[in-house]
Amino acid sequence: MAKCGETMERGLVLGLGCRPGSPFADVLDLALSVLAKAGYPERPLHAIASIDARATEPAILALADRFAVPLLTFDAVRLETETPRIASPSPDVFRLTGCHSVAEASALAAAGRGGRLVVEKHASRQATAAVVEAHSKQLLAALSSTGLVAPSHIESSAPALELAG
Repeated sequence: MAKCGETMERGLVLGLGCRPGSPFADVLDLALSVLAKAGYPERPLHAIASIDARATEPAILALADRFAVPLLTFDAVRLETETPRIASPSPDVFRLTGCHSVAEASALAAAGRGGRLVVEKHASRQATAAVVEAHSKQLLAALSSTGLVAPSHIESSAPALELAG
């Protein structure tokens, strides 16, 4: 139960994986499709999440800017801890990234323990996307533990991925 002054608003976290240099239009179309399946815009989008190797990917940054939400990124080790909760583990993604999922796992990581996968991974030619439902309070916990990613202060040494997660 929420204490006075706390909100328990349910919202969405969009998890994204993509090939380097993916066209913005392709990523946007996929994002809009999965968000619609999750009930957006009636349910607000709280954040976009991905693997840290995509922290500077122009299409993902442009999408976060378009929706005016933070981009949260996680390393492969953290994303791999979400494997028991993902619906679509991929050995190919694991071989390339060190984790079995990017889209589903990053959205779950951003949403925290109470996050619930509401749209499993969907793929386009260039990207993958999934949606997790979270309480805004849970997302704030993720923000405080992972930090907000902004282009001006990104530190990622992960190699570029050749396959969308």
